[in-house]
Amino acid sequence: MTSILITICARGGSKGIPGKNIRVLNGKPLIGYTIATANAFRKRYPNVDVVLSTDSPEIMEVAAEFGLSSGYRRPEALASDTAGKVDAMADVLAYQEEKENKKYDFLLDLDVTSPLRTVEDLEVALAQLQERKDALNIFSVSPANRNPYFNMVEEQPDGTVDLAKRPEVPFLTRQSAPAVYDMNASFYIFRRKFFSLGERSSITKASLAYVMDHICFDLDHPIDFEVMEFLLSQDKLDFRI
Repeated sequence: MTSILITICARGGSKGIPGKNIRVLNGKPLIGYTIATANAFRKRYPNVDVVLSTDSPEIMEVAAEFGLSSGYRRPEALASDTAGKVDAMADVLAYQEEKENKKYDFLLDLDVTSPLRTVEDLEVALAQLQERKDALNIFSVSPANRNPYFNMVEEQPDGTVDLAKRPEVPFLTRQSAPAVYDMNASFYIFRRKFFSLGERSSITKASLAYVMDHICFDLDHPIDFEVMEFLLSQDKLDFRI
């Protein structure tokens, strides 16, 4: 039977939006949406555990109010601005496997600050990863509004700018350029092998992308909260979270 560990990583030291992981969004702390999705997914799969990774007592307290309690406390070294998330996931995975005395087949990470996802998104993405035996992981993306082959530029050594990716033959329309995507940070699914190989980045040469067919974005700036709250409060989404 496939075993899955769901990780919810939420450190307490956000500088862009202080306290964002537990900030109230449309009447509910932000982390509550992700816990609800994890619980809904767990109801469909019998061998799923959910664990919280945080360094913040306040986040632990709010998560517990939504039914997610954990004896794990993220080490200070993995809670800084410079600490990589893959390292944080690897640490809580090792903790949980030792605690439960088992090895998980997959790790599903749900990002608190990008909650616009559905259980169906997770199910389809998991199925796609299971079908590709050579793939290490899959993560959610959205179609990009800008394309490096057409309308994104980067500065050159002499101070001029050029296309970020200049093809041999220029593309005259964005639609004719190769498809590119924005990583929307909503979820990542990893085979257990990913962590055994010691990968440090979620983008590998054996990664897949799950393209969301609905709106999804993460909360990086205060204005993002206002936009997402408007979408939720005015029932502007065509799906439920």
